[in-house]
Amino acid sequence: MKTTEEIKGIIDGLDEIYDLRFFEDKDPYRVLIRTILSQRTRDENTDKATAELFSVYKNIYEIADAPVEEIEKLVKSAGFYRVKAGRIKEVSNILIDQFGGKVPDNMKELLTLPGVGRKTANCVLVYAFEEPAIPVDTHVHRISNLMGMVNTKTPEETEEELVKIVPREDWLVLNDYMVQFGQTICKPNHMQCEICPVADYCDHHNGCD
Repeated sequence: MKTTEEIKGIIDGLDEIYDLRFFEDKDPYRVLIRTILSQRTRDENTDKATAELFSVYKNIYEIADAPVEEIEKLVKSAGFYRVKAGRIKEVSNILIDQFGGKVPDNMKELLTLPGVGRKTANCVLVYAFEEPAIPVDTHVHRISNLMGMVNTKTPEETEEELVKIVPREDWLVLNDYMVQFGQTICKPNHMQCEICPVADYCDHHNGCD
């Protein structure tokens, strides 16, 4: 486990090379749909599918009324497009019927939406509402264990432990910094320790090639 000082050192080191990104102009509905599309696919596929969907259907009401077959065509690049298209249409109708067309701004209600787990809900809280939360995806789970920040088996356990040790004021940036870090330097099959800005804090560093 890392000390609070070490955690701050890691976040400060990542802050020196990355800027916090926000997506879909922080529109809660678009952030939610983007996050659903992002499941089990690459960022570039997510970006393409999200852009194509909203280029045709501009808002929640148009998507709720759209034929699912048309949604499928637009989001095909995201993979698992039939499942995702059906989920998008279902969630859109539930939001209209039960939430007045608005995306909830709290974990409890977000988790009532079909297919929305803690990672998706936390992404909506962070990237749409700027509410402190720690979304744990594969990058966050892998890197936080690799560096020795946590010792966990599941993303849910990782979130639980990170919430305990990461200063609350850093929750908003942690996911995005680690995602960018995992995509550019600490890649799953090519960890570039020689250029890593936080190698001194990494438990795995001495074992890197």
